[in-house]
Amino acid sequence: MTHLFIINPAAGSRDRTKDYSETIHKICGERGLNYRIEVSAAPGECTRLAREAAETGEDYRIYACGGDGTLNEVVSGAAGFDNVAVTVFSGGSGNDFVKLFSDPRAFFDLERLLDADEAAFDLIRCNDDISLNICSVGLDARIGTDVANYKRIPLLSGFRAYAVSTLVNVFRGISEHYVVEVNGEVVDAEQTLICACNGRFYGGGFNPVPEADPTDGLLDVLLIKKVSVLKVAQVIGKYKSGKYTQLPQLVRHFKTDRVVIRCDKPSAINLDGELRISDAVDIRVAKEKIRFFYPKGLTY
Repeated sequence: MTHLFIINPAAGSRDRTKDYSETIHKICGERGLNYRIEVSAAPGECTRLAREAAETGEDYRIYACGGDGTLNEVVSGAAGFDNVAVTVFSGGSGNDFVKLFSDPRAFFDLERLLDADEAAFDLIRCNDDISLNICSVGLDARIGTDVANYKRIPLLSGFRAYAVSTLVNVFRGISEHYVVEVNGEVVDAEQTLICACNGRFYGGGFNPVPEADPTDGLLDVLLIKKVSVLKVAQVIGKYKSGKYTQLPQLVRHFKTDRVVIRCDKPSAINLDGELRISDAVDIRVAKEKIRFFYPKGLTY
């Protein structure tokens, strides 16, 4: 088996390539492992490197060295290949996907990652793209994909960058008109946001559906109706802490394997922090799964 470390120098608030490389060489060298390091040079490169490894048919463990965006790229390249297992060696600004585990800090510890358990996780397919964690449309998507514009500003990492992006995008406009098809129902209305959850955390600590399970073959979808500027802070607060059931007049929850959204104009789509633009959004449980490995003994 080969341990492949794919480093994204653009992840997080600074380039950690040197730190990652020193740790990998030291620990993998001491263990006598067969390993190699690749460094991404451009967006999409992590996907290419992961797919090239998967297509060899050889057994690989691939470590996405970065944050949620890096993990998204690596998963997109490895999805559906039974010879490949994936994890994240955390070092990004959010590291949200692994917060579903009992000790997210363990993903910063290579010694613990090398001694791993494994699970088969569901994936989201959104149009032609793959997402592991959460896919959203509307205010939330604009907020989430704009975070990258703020995260490298001093003192604006993690949730602070998300909070600034929230303020900016609220003033740009809260709701839009969508036609949503889910579980045989058509919802034709103004919506603040639409979120499909496979994982549980994103946006630097938002936890909209605490009961979401990446192994149950279903997505947890939230539709949040149009809200006023005066109520948006309250609604986002409840949404962030997973208390959507306390807003029954504004939030609807569906468990489903597919939701289709038609937009009046090309709109932002957030896939694990990565931006896509479309006026037709088909979100569904993917046919592919991903082998995900994690430090031994953790639960999710």
